[in-house]
Amino acid sequence: MMRLNYTTASPQPYEALHALSAYFHDCGLPGGLVELVWLRASQLNGCAFCIDMHVTDALKLGVEPRRLHLLDAWRETTLYSPAERAALAWTEAVTNVQDAHVPDALFENLRAHYDDRQIADLTYAIATINAWNRLAISFRTPLPKTPRGVR
Repeated sequence: MMRLNYTTASPQPYEALHALSAYFHDCGLPGGLVELVWLRASQLNGCAFCIDMHVTDALKLGVEPRRLHLLDAWRETTLYSPAERAALAWTEAVTNVQDAHVPDALFENLRAHYDDRQIADLTYAIATINAWNRLAISFRTPLPKTPRGVR
């Protein structure tokens, strides 16, 4: 059961976070990458609501279902490009900062695939999904009866 509807209890931060999230869909990062990193961070955080949402959104963008099914094991497959692998490793490190902070080697690998703006946008996107995950988990946001956009 949902503890609190944070979207109506404090609408200004919700609207600001929503606007920030919308930015990442047109910021110039490669298509589908944002959904992959948002899904991966949500998996790490155990946020069912966000996992459900980002699987649905990734499918709408044309991300191959197999790439979504195997995202938790991305290191074990060849389904992800070197640039995506760098972004996924970065996502895990930024999400799990308590483990070893964010190693220099991961940053250098990321830099080999993305420019400064893309790295900043990617990191803001990861921080944003971590905020959404914490809100949904803290307030026990329930899954919709059907995925968004499905009737």
